[in-house]
Amino acid sequence: MSIPQGIDSKFRFILVAAKRARQLQAGGRPLVQASSKKVTRVAQQEVESNLVPFEVADEVVADGAAKNSKPEK
Repeated sequence: MSIPQGIDSKFRFILVAAKRARQLQAGGRPLVQASSKKVTRVAQQEVESNLVPFEVADEVVADGAAKNSKPEK
């Protein structure tokens, strides 16, 4: 599996495609002409074509510190 341009990891590709597949399964209309009728494959083709918008949210910790910072003593 090759990672599409604009997606930083295979894990993110799978997450975005899975969410889109759920939307298709719930009745969403496909954004591409796919030869497959499987929603997972259609969703992957949509993500590969950069037709599925997504954004990466910054992780915020309750006390406002970065997640990897060392606690103060």
